[in-house]
Amino acid sequence: MKFNLFILPTIPATFEERERLRPIGRNNDKYQQMLQEVRDLAQMADDLGFDAMSTTEHHFHSEGYEASVAPLMLYTDLAARTKRIKFASLGLVLPTWDPLRVAEEVAVLDHLTKGRFIAGFARGYQDRWTNVLGQHYHVTGAPMDGSEVDAHNRAVFEEVFKIMKMAWTQDTVRFKSKYYEVPAPYEEGIRRWPVAKNWTAKYGAPGEVDENGYVQRICVIPKPYTQPHPPIWQPFSVSEKTIRWCATESILPWILVSHPPSFRQLCEAYRDEAAKAGRRLELGQNVGAFRSIHIGNTYTEAYTLGAQAQGTGFIEYFSGFGFFEAYRFPGETGPIPHTYERMVEAKYELVGTIDDIKRELDALRQNSHIEWFGWYFDQGLMGWDETKRQIELFATQVMPEFRD
Repeated sequence: MKFNLFILPTIPATFEERERLRPIGRNNDKYQQMLQEVRDLAQMADDLGFDAMSTTEHHFHSEGYEASVAPLMLYTDLAARTKRIKFASLGLVLPTWDPLRVAEEVAVLDHLTKGRFIAGFARGYQDRWTNVLGQHYHVTGAPMDGSEVDAHNRAVFEEVFKIMKMAWTQDTVRFKSKYYEVPAPYEEGIRRWPVAKNWTAKYGAPGEVDENGYVQRICVIPKPYTQPHPPIWQPFSVSEKTIRWCATESILPWILVSHPPSFRQLCEAYRDEAAKAGRRLELGQNVGAFRSIHIGNTYTEAYTLGAQAQGTGFIEYFSGFGFFEAYRFPGETGPIPHTYERMVEAKYELVGTIDDIKRELDALRQNSHIEWFGWYFDQGLMGWDETKRQIELFATQVMPEFRD
């Protein structure tokens, strides 16, 4: 296995402090404390042998939970403080980005880190900010229900994704569709480019300007350091449709579904769809399992720690967005219990002693031979001493038995 340490990141505070210091997201002292924790975790993860570290992209989180603004800037800072670990966006919400700007910024980060960036992309599910930053496409958060609103979000995502990959892999781009055109205006080209004939025609990319000096194609620079582009990840997969799409695009899906038979079924769907696209993969190859872990001296100690951190945050927050659908058992109908017990029963939350965690990871490996294991780590919800203890225990006493 390879190991990815995932954090939101979160401004460190108890829930009582979040209420007393509201809006804690605008508290500069607490934000600086979060940055230092994230920096320290990145350096620890680098030294302890994690292969990657990842965060989300979210905005306007006044509550200080998922304070993951400007992730590419954060990775630039973290990469300068580390030596070998890679950084992954899980993920940049493409329906809120301009496709050429995201292509540029990812390529620049890929150069700055010399290939230590993994590009993860998501559709966006939170209306509070997706509606605002995605308004140029008239897109909203994806309700993931197959509705017209959901379909529009997916269409925009796939178009931005397509244009971005064109910018990475083609020296010049000319494209027009429902949502975007290059150049703009597309039909007549860009006419006010006074240096077209004596500058761009001589030094620019072939075909950028026509015989009249009109810009007809755009050259996006730089091309990525990693060729043809950085590896691509997709968070956090629940539907078989999404996983099959990832397989056709050679994208690594991070599967949130955790019940072992259901998880294996999705791994098989990925392998089978990849084969249709001409990629022969072993079961679990290019697939990531996304789980939470809490370690204690006893099972009860670990269970209590997880219930106080992951349980509280996940149940009170993520359950409102439908994430508990990932923990539905086969044949189960009706509402899913929004409880910590269900998270444990579904094998998303792995708790116990070092030996308990080893048994859980071994069972996961036997189930589907996954290439990547992602640890949803509770940065910001545990005290700093406990935070360090958890990562050190896992990295020194569990990871070595499962590494490739």
